[in-house]
Amino acid sequence: MYADAGISGTATRNRSEFQRLLADCEKGLVDIILTKSISRFARNTVDLLETVRHLRERNISVRFERENLDSLSPDGELMLSIIASYAQEESLSISENVKWVIRKRFSQGRFLAYNIYGYRWVADHFEIIEKEAEAIRFMYRAFADGMMLTEISDALANRGIFNRKGKPFGKSSILRILDQEKYRGFSILQRTYVDDHITHQKKMNKGEFPRFEVQGTHPVIIDEMLHQEVEVERERRRQAGAVRWRRATCFTGKIVCGYCGSTFTYTPNNWSGELTQFQQGHYQCSHKRKHGAKSCPSKSLPVYTLRQVCCTLLGPFVGASEGDQFEEVWIDDLVDHIVAFCDTLEFHLKTNEVLTTPWKNTAKRDAWAYRKASAQQDSDNSEVTA
Repeated sequence: MYADAGISGTATRNRSEFQRLLADCEKGLVDIILTKSISRFARNTVDLLETVRHLRERNISVRFERENLDSLSPDGELMLSIIASYAQEESLSISENVKWVIRKRFSQGRFLAYNIYGYRWVADHFEIIEKEAEAIRFMYRAFADGMMLTEISDALANRGIFNRKGKPFGKSSILRILDQEKYRGFSILQRTYVDDHITHQKKMNKGEFPRFEVQGTHPVIIDEMLHQEVEVERERRRQAGAVRWRRATCFTGKIVCGYCGSTFTYTPNNWSGELTQFQQGHYQCSHKRKHGAKSCPSKSLPVYTLRQVCCTLLGPFVGASEGDQFEEVWIDDLVDHIVAFCDTLEFHLKTNEVLTTPWKNTAKRDAWAYRKASAQQDSDNSEVTA
């Protein structure tokens, strides 16, 4: 028997037992699959039909008890597609009902308890974990005093303070803690929302739905005075070009100009439409940005190019295969800083090893090649349809 308990049927990739069933089918261990109903097999019409067609090629029958259907019957696929569409719509209806209930709870100031660093949930309320609260206060105070995020992480590690997984705090983790309003005793509900009940991907709520501020949800760890000091320091760093908050990448604070020693700062792409992988912004020497092109011979460094270089240079260190996508954790875990020259990059690793590699901005050329290939594919598809 294969059963995925408590897992949504809208996506097959997250269903381990379903994947085990398909693997056994590939091995020739299964001839007939018996299932209670179409909705128990899959609620995603595309996934359902693709899976059934693949199994039919192997002469494996899928029989649905409630609908009295056999996928190998002559009219099986037609009936499956019709009934599966109803199952998918039923899933959408359930999803919308659940969303309505959650939003109603938010509007009433009620929310589900969840795991958050610094607190434990006891009975019906949060309690402070004092040891973790001390680490949080240290992060706020250290940042307000001018320490960089990497310095804060190192200082915590030297004190034997790590995250709940026993690892040093990363820069992104510290930033999230500095952003967390719950440490000041209140919660902002519905920061994110799920747009598609099939993919279940979360999106930031930028005005699509109301957000709710609920006071008194958590015991206070950070007082308002310390919070304001942190905000003042953030603004100082913005003015100094140290960081573009919330719009930065894992490379922020790590790239140093090889000519003048200034930090490279990030500039996002201003294109208002959907951005491609070739339009993810660039880094530029902060001294050159402020004082003009003649003040420094450095070149702008596109994020796309940085990612390509890291895949080639750092991929082997983490066991990545050729063609694997870039992971930001590579930079956090391996790289101390990067020195940028016009045609070479020096990666100074945390192991004190230095890797030097040439670089060239190929973003425009690669984007043009990508558009040309896409246009050719669309043309080929049109000819086949015709």
